[in-house]
Amino acid sequence: MRFLLQAFTFISLFLGLTFSSYAAVILQYHHVSDSTPTSTSISPKQFEVHLQYLKDNNFNVVPLSKLIDSIKKQEPLPEKSVAITFDDAYIDNLTNAKPILDKFAFPYTIYVNPGIINRNDKKSTSHYLSWAQLKELADEGVIIANHGYEHDSMVRIPEGLTQTQWLEQQSASLLKAEREIKEHTGQSWRYFAYPYGEYDLAVQAWVTANDFVAFSQQSGAIGLHTDLTSIPRFPASQPYDKISSLRDKLNSLPFDISLTGEQAKTIFKYGEAKSITFDIENADFYKSGINCYISGLGKQKIDWHDDEAFSLTFSKNLPVGRVRANCTAASISKPGRYYWYSKPWFILNADGSWYHL
Repeated sequence: MRFLLQAFTFISLFLGLTFSSYAAVILQYHHVSDSTPTSTSISPKQFEVHLQYLKDNNFNVVPLSKLIDSIKKQEPLPEKSVAITFDDAYIDNLTNAKPILDKFAFPYTIYVNPGIINRNDKKSTSHYLSWAQLKELADEGVIIANHGYEHDSMVRIPEGLTQTQWLEQQSASLLKAEREIKEHTGQSWRYFAYPYGEYDLAVQAWVTANDFVAFSQQSGAIGLHTDLTSIPRFPASQPYDKISSLRDKLNSLPFDISLTGEQAKTIFKYGEAKSITFDIENADFYKSGINCYISGLGKQKIDWHDDEAFSLTFSKNLPVGRVRANCTAASISKPGRYYWYSKPWFILNADGSWYHL
């Protein structure tokens, strides 16, 4: 009887680790070009290197919808799954990226801004895809998704408006964008990529209330417990386009970390945020092996409260701008792979004004 109990405990632990280790990664691109701003670009040559690496290493490149459906239905994600996404619907997605993607028969998603497309749709030359081109891509199976009507930040409230008024305006704008995407492409996934990656708790509540799924710009793998209002995506353009960097991202695993109350806030004035506490459900790493780094501050000291919570007390004030805490830990059950979680903050100037984009 004792043996059976020990065996049952071992099997339960093993199944728990296996179930939690199902992971997927979403890659984020913008331009695929040699002549566009480097900070949002990858060269066509290096982009093909990325796709060849995915093929050679047996990654399962799937439509974004397959990953989201897996989370919604709480069905295990296929091992080594990857989704490819592009923000802003640049013309080089068609002229440079598409031939390479077609070569490998990889599905992908393009996030669009209808207002920008409308202003450029009739021009003889444009940096953006037209509705006709997007319709052809949609008919071929490309997912066309929402990036906001005008690429406005959802959280930068213009002077003279309350947060409620601004959110009402952005709500109408976002729903208008979704209607136009459906009108021109026949698709309405209600997938929304936050412009500039910026969001707050009020925006997340709106996303849930309006049955959208939202994608951010912090790094990290996704799993069955990923928050559908802030799904992470790994940037894969320069300077993160080297295969050594891509390999680590593709092999990452999702931390089951949750944040509640004050810990979940994303926007602070400079000097306001002093620490953060993470609640974690994962036994597949050694506590001594977890490392957390904050952009601009470096490695941070970790204080464990118990086996399910730890805190970071920031070594300095979080710098003004977009800030990330990246926490990683080596997996015990999957040697060579790392759990990866990223927490974003948007730190305002001390007077409450926004930093420049």
